[in-house]
Amino acid sequence: MRRLMLVVALAVALAAPGMAPGAPTQAVQAQVNDPARALHALFEADWQRSLAERPLMATYLGDPRYNAAMPDISSAAVAKQQQATRASLTALLAIPRDALSPADQLNHDIYRRQLETDIAGFGYPTHLMPVDQRGGPHLLAVQMAPALRFETAKHYADWIARLRAYGGFVDQSIALMREGIAAGWVPPKAVMQRVPAQIAAQRAATVEESSFFAPFLSMADSIPAAEQARLRAQAKVAVGEVVLPAIARFETFFNQTYLPATPASVATGDLPNGKAYYDYLARSYTTTDLTADQIHQIGLGEVARIRGEMEKIKTEVGFDGDLAAFFTHLRTDPRFFHATPEALLADYRAMSRRIDPELVRVFGRLPRTPYGIIPIPAAIAPDTTTAYYQRPSADGLRAGYYYVNLYKPESRPRWEMLALSLHEAMPGHHLQISLAQEMPDQPMFRKQGGFTAFIEGWGLYAERLGYDMGLYDDPYDRMGQQAYDMWRAVRLVVDTGLHSKGWSRQQAIDYFAANAPKAELDIANEIDRYISTPGQALAYKIGQLKLSELRARAQTRLGDRFDVRAFHDALLSDGALPLSVLEQRMDAWMVAEAAKTP
Repeated sequence: MRRLMLVVALAVALAAPGMAPGAPTQAVQAQVNDPARALHALFEADWQRSLAERPLMATYLGDPRYNAAMPDISSAAVAKQQQATRASLTALLAIPRDALSPADQLNHDIYRRQLETDIAGFGYPTHLMPVDQRGGPHLLAVQMAPALRFETAKHYADWIARLRAYGGFVDQSIALMREGIAAGWVPPKAVMQRVPAQIAAQRAATVEESSFFAPFLSMADSIPAAEQARLRAQAKVAVGEVVLPAIARFETFFNQTYLPATPASVATGDLPNGKAYYDYLARSYTTTDLTADQIHQIGLGEVARIRGEMEKIKTEVGFDGDLAAFFTHLRTDPRFFHATPEALLADYRAMSRRIDPELVRVFGRLPRTPYGIIPIPAAIAPDTTTAYYQRPSADGLRAGYYYVNLYKPESRPRWEMLALSLHEAMPGHHLQISLAQEMPDQPMFRKQGGFTAFIEGWGLYAERLGYDMGLYDDPYDRMGQQAYDMWRAVRLVVDTGLHSKGWSRQQAIDYFAANAPKAELDIANEIDRYISTPGQALAYKIGQLKLSELRARAQTRLGDRFDVRAFHDALLSDGALPLSVLEQRMDAWMVAEAAKTP
């Protein structure tokens, strides 16, 4: 797994099964006679320590206290954090679960699962791989910029402090990568070949051209001119004397030492103890005990089912040819594409205005937090997937953002935009994550953490809510929904194929292209994502299947009394949960609903 401190983008922020907490304080230990108080003191102590240990995460979440700091990512620091996590589990187990309220019993159970999952992962030194094609120290400025506020002199001064500390951060990254080479924990060459161009793009000819200096090109008008000049001068020194030399060191090490050491194999199973590691990832991401073989078979079954649905749509639109020819038509016909990035962005924004008024059809409760639609930064767009979502800040001062990829608009079809928007924004990630953040009286690990199978399963489930909302009136939009469902079914097959069955990168690309009409650029980026973040792609379809199963069960049990709005409100009421816990709670909700007087 990639740590949030190094990959600030949302696809990685949602990937970890839980925030790695710190050690309990003496105050927690002193409250053993009040179990509920002790429990919440442990939650708070761990949360505060996690922010101190992960200042980039703190900034991302909207906590400004650590905005001037960079994380300590050394192996010694990682070992200290792991020791603190084990101490937290000891403290948690000392709190009598039976003495807690039902709500706190749930908190106790979820936190125990997160701690135990994290501790099980300590046997796999993923911190030795701090770089891939989607994140690393070279992309820090590009990825952090959307999370930062530059409104006061202190905001700029904090950024300058980070610039001064950047050299040490890069050197720690290099040290970890050297350890990784010695230990055999190095990412595959197939994806790491993308990184040199990314580093080169950050190698600016002048300080002013550096992305790290960009905040100082246009400073807040509220700051006096003399103060702006002083801050700008300090930033020039920091970028010129610290940042650019650090990037040069990183580039030399990466190109001359690291890239030549990357393996030809793309399989996680080929890492030291890699088969066990992949099994661990499959369990933690899906929150199930499914094996790689079982997941592979589920994927094959879903691919076959969805191909049948696609055949129906092909017939409906009157296309004369087989499914492969239909895919080619969908990928190449100019009428399905925008000519410019500006037109593509405008259409995405229009899509949200079409979706939002229909939400009341399927939800009784909607979040208060707004969201916006903005482009993925150009520096990372070529190596990034079609879109992603960035959660709102915890302080309420930054909205949620739906990032869309405008690179090569001729490869981004209109027919995928509705399903994609339903997934990433409303009623997908923005609705679910914002409601979780707005939960009253819940510890921060419940509001800000979560389980990928629930979060991404909900996003995929939300794509089908377009039918309930009356949005899929165009057969090509319906084809887009089926294509996106197929995309996640294919993931089950290719992720397990790559990491446990010996598939090559090209074999995975070919299988994807044979079963889904996504553009070739997107397919390559997706396959490389599965290579560099093994197991995460399994969560989507496994989560969606469970949510769909629960809805069908509720409809059967409640019959005419089934209310889809009440079902969704109940499903989202406790934030993201492990699938087994969710099933227990929704079964209890069905019993309670059935017992109500008509």
